[in-house]
Amino acid sequence: MKKAVVLLSGGLDSTTCLAVAKSQGYACYALSFDYGQRHCQELKAATNIARQQGACAHQIVALNLQQFGGSALVDSHLEIPTVVDDTIPITYVPARNTIFLAIALGYAETIAAEAIFIGVSAIDYSNYPDCRPAFIQAFQTLAALGTKAGVEGAPCAIVAPLLHLSKADTIQLGMQLGVDYAQTVSCYQLTQENLACGKCPSCVLRKQGFIEAGFPDPTKYV
Repeated sequence: MKKAVVLLSGGLDSTTCLAVAKSQGYACYALSFDYGQRHCQELKAATNIARQQGACAHQIVALNLQQFGGSALVDSHLEIPTVVDDTIPITYVPARNTIFLAIALGYAETIAAEAIFIGVSAIDYSNYPDCRPAFIQAFQTLAALGTKAGVEGAPCAIVAPLLHLSKADTIQLGMQLGVDYAQTVSCYQLTQENLACGKCPSCVLRKQGFIEAGFPDPTKYV
């Protein structure tokens, strides 16, 4: 059975991505990162989701991106914005997807996986530079040049099935695949009672996505 490494944050997009990989016949090896984000509830969600969707394995890699800072997601002294504009926001974690994909690529080689699935979208992407088609294409080139599998003519495919989907499109796809979105966590700043703030960019995109998709949002908001 063909294998895939699936980057799984515990959020809406990555959970949908796992369901897509599974629907395409891949044996899925979920990979999450404890990188110093503001709360651990998304990692708990990822663990439950990986189990629920029948992942062959679920690895959580510990990274300390707090020591670099530079993002409101890893530095609690920086305020999470509530306004989305055309600039790269303070919630962008420098080079995060590059780091995550590099580790996923190493994991994929060790288990002879044919693909790495990542749930980035160039439509609802909050202006993050590492969610664009050009970035995915560039990393595919890197995978072909910098790995044993690539040099031997069988590079690991970097698959971004949500790349050209809006949040609403993603939700509709996930519902078709039976995704339980009540298990997912999107909020950047959950309360101690695990309630979503409803105001951060991720919450705003999620709420609007469910409205446009025509499904109720199962998230519990403040």
